[in-house]
Amino acid sequence: MVSPHNAGQPRRSVAQVRYELLTLGDELLLGLTANGHLTFIGAQLGRRGVALQRNVTITDEADAIVKQVRDSWGSADVIITTGGLGPTCDDRTREAVAAVLGQQLVFDPAIEKAITERFANLGRKITANNLKQAYKFERGDVLPNANGTAPGLWVEQDGKILCMLPGPPNELQPMFVEQVLPRLAARGLLLEREAYVQVRTAGIGESSLETRLQPIFDRHPAGLSVAFCAHQGQVDFRLSSPDEKLSQAELEGIAAECVQLLGEDFMCYGHDSMAKVCADLLRAQEKTLAVAETATGGLLANAFTDICGAAKFFAGGVVCYSNDAKMQLLDVPECLLLQHGAVSAENAVAMATGAAETLGADYAMAITGFAGPTGGCGDNPVGTMYVALHAPQGVWSKQLSYPGPRGTVKQRAVNAALDWLRRELFRAQHGVAPTIRRSGVMQ
Repeated sequence: MVSPHNAGQPRRSVAQVRYELLTLGDELLLGLTANGHLTFIGAQLGRRGVALQRNVTITDEADAIVKQVRDSWGSADVIITTGGLGPTCDDRTREAVAAVLGQQLVFDPAIEKAITERFANLGRKITANNLKQAYKFERGDVLPNANGTAPGLWVEQDGKILCMLPGPPNELQPMFVEQVLPRLAARGLLLEREAYVQVRTAGIGESSLETRLQPIFDRHPAGLSVAFCAHQGQVDFRLSSPDEKLSQAELEGIAAECVQLLGEDFMCYGHDSMAKVCADLLRAQEKTLAVAETATGGLLANAFTDICGAAKFFAGGVVCYSNDAKMQLLDVPECLLLQHGAVSAENAVAMATGAAETLGADYAMAITGFAGPTGGCGDNPVGTMYVALHAPQGVWSKQLSYPGPRGTVKQRAVNAALDWLRRELFRAQHGVAPTIRRSGVMQ
């Protein structure tokens, strides 16, 4: 079996183990489904000190699968496949791989029982083709699938590892985290902990962030590796020591220096979303939040309801596109809409206030604007968004301008709202006055 250290051989680091990912499915090549498996598996392995050396996306045709698996088997130490384990005629991965490995597929009554019980629990009748999924390699293990009928398969042969996973993300992702990663770590093929210390920031650009932190990095030149990753409204930086000259404690100490310097621009350690950071701050202060949205169509509310236990801090949200909906659901005055329009600072403030009062929340956020590609007028061109914050100390609004496609404009507005809320909750937690002291509209 592959190992980073074999007797009589020079020691290999985990990073030297060659991983390859084969993503199978015509739907990927046709663009009908995004290849989220590469993003997810690559990120999970990267956190544990491993970089994928290759990802190949191939069709469901048996000949193509055989050719690529044979090629990867000759070059990689660990091969991971996704897709093609289901019950239909285009699911050919299991049979094609068996041919390459020279192994027989054998029927497993335990898998049959799990499939039958799942259908019974769903109140559905099992069809004969579903039992195709009950076959495993004669010299291999089964990875149980708690969220579907196709189990994963695991083979160790010729000093290599093959891990085959089902295609649906809701089945693959928990299987990978809960079963595959622990197996690989137990065999010394992954680090037991994360390979780096990640710090997430918000509201500061990538170049500005590096400039601010460079004096700290300059004091630790030996063994320190720094990598930046920019998202919309957020920049992460990762601190690592590939040659292990710096210990984990030393890396954490350097990260703490950076956090001290960043102040409110520091979002969190690790991988939490901005909504999760806001949620934790709301919970810590025993406060609740409501949201009101037009142009973002529920994206802001969804960011919070994606968090388990959201009912403890999230009072609810209102999506109100029409003026009638704003008046009926949020008590926005008709005269205000006639005088200032639906896309205005005044309306954003009224929406946030209405959401807080209607839903009985301590804090409320509102977003309105022209997300494009049509609309906009005069001082409010396409891409103009107004975000409002209602807090115990008052209510304010900000005007934002985001060029770009509709989806980008919507997401950037949501990120801006989350970052504003995060900063105000941070200040409230530390007894600092809000950035805008007066109640009213801020443009």
